[in-house]
Amino acid sequence: MLLPKTSFALWSEPAEREAPFRERCTSELYDWQWKNAKGPLFVLHDGPPYANGNLHTGHALNKILKDIINRFHVLQGRRVSYVPGWDCHGLPIESKALEELKAGHEQVPPAKIREMARKVASRAIDIQREEFKQFGIMADWSDQGTYRTFDHDYEIRQLRVFQELVRKGLIYRHYRPVYWSPSSKSALAEAELNYEDNHRSFTVYVKFPVVKSGLSDGLRSALQAIQASEDEPVYFAIWTTTPWTLPANMALSVNPELEYVLVRRQEHPEEGLLVMGKERVAALSKLMGSMDVLTTLQGRDLLDTKYTHMFNPTGSALTPHVVPWNMVKEDSGTGIVHMAPAHGAEDYTALKALGYLKDVPIVCPVDADGRYTSEVVTLSSSGSATTVGESLVDKEVMGDGSKSMVKILETSDLLLAQETIKHRYPYDWKTKKPIIVRATSQWFASLENIKDAALSSLDDVAFHPEVSRSRLTSFVRERSEWCISRQRTWGIPIPALYDVETDEAILTPESLDHIISVLNEKGVQHWFEGPVTDFIPPSLLGSSRTFTKGKDTIDVWFDSGVSWSLLRDILPKDGVEREFLADVCLEGSDQHRGWFQSLLLTAVGTAESGKSKSPYKHLITHGFALDDKGKKMSKSIGNVISPLTIINGGKDKRKEPAYGADALRLWAASVEYGRDVSIGPKILAQSSDALKKIRNTVRFVLANVRDGSAIDSSSSSNLVEKDAMSLADRYVMDQLLQVETTCKDAYASYNFAKVVATLNSFVANTLSSLYFDITKDCLYADAADSPRRRAVLQVLNETLRTLIPIVAPILPHLAEEVHHTLTCRDNVVPALSVFALGWKSVDPSWCDETVVARMQHLLLARSRVNELLEDARRQKHIGGSLEASLQIVLPDAELVRGQHPIAEALVAEANSLATLFIVSDVQILKHGSSSLQAPQPMCEGIITDGKAEICIRVMPPADAKCPRCWQRNRPKDQELCDRCVTVVKS
Repeated sequence: MLLPKTSFALWSEPAEREAPFRERCTSELYDWQWKNAKGPLFVLHDGPPYANGNLHTGHALNKILKDIINRFHVLQGRRVSYVPGWDCHGLPIESKALEELKAGHEQVPPAKIREMARKVASRAIDIQREEFKQFGIMADWSDQGTYRTFDHDYEIRQLRVFQELVRKGLIYRHYRPVYWSPSSKSALAEAELNYEDNHRSFTVYVKFPVVKSGLSDGLRSALQAIQASEDEPVYFAIWTTTPWTLPANMALSVNPELEYVLVRRQEHPEEGLLVMGKERVAALSKLMGSMDVLTTLQGRDLLDTKYTHMFNPTGSALTPHVVPWNMVKEDSGTGIVHMAPAHGAEDYTALKALGYLKDVPIVCPVDADGRYTSEVVTLSSSGSATTVGESLVDKEVMGDGSKSMVKILETSDLLLAQETIKHRYPYDWKTKKPIIVRATSQWFASLENIKDAALSSLDDVAFHPEVSRSRLTSFVRERSEWCISRQRTWGIPIPALYDVETDEAILTPESLDHIISVLNEKGVQHWFEGPVTDFIPPSLLGSSRTFTKGKDTIDVWFDSGVSWSLLRDILPKDGVEREFLADVCLEGSDQHRGWFQSLLLTAVGTAESGKSKSPYKHLITHGFALDDKGKKMSKSIGNVISPLTIINGGKDKRKEPAYGADALRLWAASVEYGRDVSIGPKILAQSSDALKKIRNTVRFVLANVRDGSAIDSSSSSNLVEKDAMSLADRYVMDQLLQVETTCKDAYASYNFAKVVATLNSFVANTLSSLYFDITKDCLYADAADSPRRRAVLQVLNETLRTLIPIVAPILPHLAEEVHHTLTCRDNVVPALSVFALGWKSVDPSWCDETVVARMQHLLLARSRVNELLEDARRQKHIGGSLEASLQIVLPDAELVRGQHPIAEALVAEANSLATLFIVSDVQILKHGSSSLQAPQPMCEGIITDGKAEICIRVMPPADAKCPRCWQRNRPKDQELCDRCVTVVKS
């Protein structure tokens, strides 16, 4: 018997089977393809992960998806450029540096903080680099083959991009409200916010006293019409979810087109009159009690009415008044909006447009820690009101400050009503704590003049999935400016000089030219250590002005966002002008508001006029990794799964087995990554089982081709012609062609789940359940050089050598192990990786619709035969299927071509039916045949074929069992069946 034999192990520990091939299919492969690939350049630009902590499952999903793409293009003969990077600046690293220094920010010189932060980031990079390698990521992982945003060349390149934006007039400094994180003590951009849906806030309804000497004509007329006493107080009723902003109130706004009313509360007639929106009376009555509506007036009738409040009392330099604003709605609040331009971007924009802030400083009594400053005292009047201000000083506005403000309103008899509500509120995405809006001097990049060009450039970008296009375009469309300054030490400085007397900022292309040249020579650290005189440009050296260096650093999104300039400088200059710097950028869905945006905006912002182009051609988005219950992974919940634990196993291998990198990669490839994906013990076990099925399939083929030695496909004389092959052989080759073309198209369109599904189906259904089953007898018992056996070996060999490149991008360790098994002779390891062999295309001539149609009809019959054999097995008539023979009884009538496809297929393939059905013999008979009389069938059934019926009879075999092949076709007077006699003699 020609039993299968291979050196390829059925299963082994992942460390044992993957480690020997790790270098070969990662760093060595990257170096080989970069030097030897002759195809067009393919660039996958790596969005840098943050250099902080160990890798999580999201990192694994991201890097593996990128690696699959790169490996596919290597197989297509393309030269792949992939430079892994790290994002190295920012608050989390700075915070860790301060922890290690065991000091506060104010206690340590900036240079020392930066020195420690660099060590913290470098240490994290070294850890993550080694962890990435264990995922089997093909790259040059040396310092020369990777990039870090704290690299000197990278920092200088970034400052040059910044200089170009300054030259174009896109960078400016302004005192205005920005998102401010008290927990980070820094301004934030919209992209650095997360929104918490269950944030709790105090909401208050407050009375603002009207100044009787400052009444508008419309309000005065309304009061006269209802004969209101001159001594009766009048108040504007306002509503706010941020009572801590009341000290910064500078105006009230109404909608000129809405109707307003004067009301008197029935339970509090002594308090005076309230002004509120007419449509709000019914809702507010539920909170404030029943009201009598005295008269109605238009919003425009209230304009310019002056009022006071406890932090802007009568006699103050500014007497605020009512202004028009069409954004005021009648479906919430009171219809009158409290405006604090220091704490609201919309308030600021509206008042600025009205010219209200032209000669008036913005009131902002809140410091960087989110606490009230002593300004809150000077804002209030003398006497008791001063005590009010003093009671707020140094209190957190998001904590005790808000509570104290509510108590002050209550004791001052200015509180109409209060509630606690749950609502959506922005949080610092790094510290996970709520932010505020606060007016500060910040640097901004104007987006108004480049936004249209950026949106237009996205028309040429392919989005995967396509629905993600609207997400990115909406983010870009809604932004008018980008706050790029951060109040941090660990980052790239905004190299501005400030006049000590006037606070005028010096930031020009010329000043930057001088400063960048100094930093290029001495390093960016010199900005924090060197004297200011080193940075004063020659044009200002002779002046009597005194300058100081700015302390702000650049937003980390700007850091990573200029990484396209790295590609511009490192890609080979081969004379071919690239339309896009990167063929592919692939990151998580959160990067639509982060890196995808900053990459686009900085590239478009620095482009020559009329030549704006997106830096990427394909933009691929993946979701987040969740646990197997669909919940976000969290250390506090205890559902975090480390990718390194998946690969190497945990402390208790029974609970956390080592699955290896290929199992993790197979999971990443099999999920619909365009949305959030789940991972957990059951899912990983399924992935491992799928990998085992693929491995067992490969092993079956290797064992039968004797690790490649049993067939010499290089010699055409050994090949069996297609016409001499069985229907099953030709069917498998047709299906192999379909698998190869389907998988190639799926890889090219980044649909890796389709690759896995196609592979799994082919392995399980076409090979394991069909072809392997029906060819074992031929492989084991036929003569070694029989045409039938050589045809099967030929099909198996083609299948193996086609499948290995298909699985290689997803399962590189398995592919290399198979390649090693096929090519290693006398313990000499093959010089080249399996990826050097390229993609294996199947000859299109194997496509044969006739073969497929006939086989599908036979498979329908096979399915019914298997049911009947199982019935016979249950009834104890037989053990295995070889203990049965079949009688297939066709209808009496002549078969009309095309009307009885199953019968036609059975007749055409009569000689191979016993092999297909794995029984000892098959007879095709017609009704009335004498062979139908006896013996009685063990069981029988019907197959409907058009309008006719085919009867299948399971019969006991007529001959004896052959001890060699176990077929029941041995004449009783022979030791072996005829086939085995011939084979043994030869």
